[in-house]
Amino acid sequence: MKHTLFKRYFLGAAFIVVFSLGIMLLLLFVTYNNHLSREKYDELKNVCVFISKSATEIDGGKMEDKEILASTGYSMSDIKQFMDCDIYVTDESGSIVVCRCDEWDSRGTCGHIGTVVDVKELKLISSGKEQVGTAGFYATPQYIAATPIKTSDKGIGYVLAAASSESVKVLINKSIRIFLLASLIPLVIIFAALYFMTYRINRPLKLMSEAAKAMAKGDFSRRIPVTSDDEIGELAVSFNAMTNSLARLEETRKSFIANVSHEMRTPMTTIGGFIDGIIDGTIEPEKQSYYLGIVSSEIKRLSRMVRSMLDLARLESNEFVLKSDNFDFREQIIGIVLGQEQRIEEKKIDIKGLDGLPAVTVNADKDLIYQAVYNLVDNAIKFVDEGGTISFELGTDPGGVAFSITNTGAGIPRSDLPLVFDRFYKIDKSRAANKNSMGLGLYIVKTIIKNHGGTISVSSKENEFTKFTFVLPIRK
Repeated sequence: MKHTLFKRYFLGAAFIVVFSLGIMLLLLFVTYNNHLSREKYDELKNVCVFISKSATEIDGGKMEDKEILASTGYSMSDIKQFMDCDIYVTDESGSIVVCRCDEWDSRGTCGHIGTVVDVKELKLISSGKEQVGTAGFYATPQYIAATPIKTSDKGIGYVLAAASSESVKVLINKSIRIFLLASLIPLVIIFAALYFMTYRINRPLKLMSEAAKAMAKGDFSRRIPVTSDDEIGELAVSFNAMTNSLARLEETRKSFIANVSHEMRTPMTTIGGFIDGIIDGTIEPEKQSYYLGIVSSEIKRLSRMVRSMLDLARLESNEFVLKSDNFDFREQIIGIVLGQEQRIEEKKIDIKGLDGLPAVTVNADKDLIYQAVYNLVDNAIKFVDEGGTISFELGTDPGGVAFSITNTGAGIPRSDLPLVFDRFYKIDKSRAANKNSMGLGLYIVKTIIKNHGGTISVSSKENEFTKFTFVLPIRK
């Protein structure tokens, strides 16, 4: 049978409460029983001592031993009125000569007179070694105390006092019932609080389990309500963040598959159609060069797509190693921009800040930094408005070498700014407007900069500008 976390936690806590209550009850019973037993024994002992002293004080050296023992009956009668106990006086041999028990009180005589109590038992009791016993003639255990009666020159007998132990048991049982009744209300409150706290702790975990099972089936719509600011609340927040990330990744994956399928199907269809047309003669010989040029362009586009994915796999590989070297960063930036001269002239773009860049030597992987800068320049040219401006900045500070590129244009919506460095994310959702992009360029830039220990950021204002900045740490 499967035991839920809620049941295990609740039953475990309940067991601890009940077990603790049982230990408290046991300690109470032992302590209370010892206290009452000692108190009862002390009372009986005081009775015996009092009667023994009374008998000794009566003796003036003129009375016989039997007369002295018989005289104790008066003080025994007085004590019997206030004490619920049986009192006996024995001679030196242990034979009872005076008795004040319940039978004597009611009838004036009793069967105890003449009964012999073992002297060894009397000596043991009078020494305080035994508190509960039968004295040799009781059917049930009694609290018993004894004291010897001595004259000036010898011992003449013993005083024995006994009281039933049932009265103490009854008192203890009543105390235990009162304790249990008094514990009932706190127990109900404790169990209710345990149930509520266990349910409160278990519910988010149960919801997380259900949400995890749903995610395993492809459903990322579940979210965990955050009802506290403790560790469980933090776990719920982290779980929701993880779910959002997985949902976004799943959406990106589906979008990527759809984009790649479309991007690869279109050139493949074009390539196949034109080649088939050339082979079967549908395309006239004088036009074959034109269509072969289109085929070449589409093949290059496919090559770029494959290269981007291979570059990404290589950069994310655990075996990737940077090939660092010193090189002139300004010279590399200028070379990349000059390589895009035709595209810049076609869109009538105004380039600013390029001729004023300072000479800066960096220690990094030259090929990777080239790719990062190239992707940023390509991105700026792609999204700058017709006749717009692209500005460059380069400098050093204690944090490292900082490079910035800013282009005017439509900008990036505020909601898209946190996503621009995600894999396969495309700001322009129109494939027609951004035919050659797979949404990997900025992610590759981020990965390259991160592998160098640097940082990259973006800022933008819609219909005004977009600015990318990355910082490379200074390394020797």
